[in-house]
Amino acid sequence: MLMRTDPFRELDRLTQQLLGTTGTWSRPSPMPMDAYREGEEYVIAFDLPGVAKDAIDIDVERNMLTVKAERRPVAKADDVQLELSERPLGVFSRQLVLADTLDTEHIKADYEAGVLTLRIPIAERAKPRKVAIGGGSERKEISG
Repeated sequence: MLMRTDPFRELDRLTQQLLGTTGTWSRPSPMPMDAYREGEEYVIAFDLPGVAKDAIDIDVERNMLTVKAERRPVAKADDVQLELSERPLGVFSRQLVLADTLDTEHIKADYEAGVLTLRIPIAERAKPRKVAIGGGSERKEISG
């Protein structure tokens, strides 16, 4: 139903983890996801813990789905001293090429408990259907 578009995603993730770099709008970090078919829908779930709902952007152009999110630092008082910071901040993004069998006009998005869930219906043209067989009882003769 979809194809991965970034073959170096895992290498980028490891590099960012080792160097402690954060994602930027020009070079966003990848976000983990699951994708599966559930009945007549294709479901994609993205992990975005700590991201505000208004910091998530979802775009579909033709069959290219783009999800971008930004985890901003929490405002701290002047007398707070940070001891440890392991949660990545910055911009996260994922692009997926959706199959033509999905109805991109009717995507539903929900965001709950740090998980963005997209539900994409299977297009009517992609669903199995019966084909009627025409009658062949009419005989034709060739005269010549």
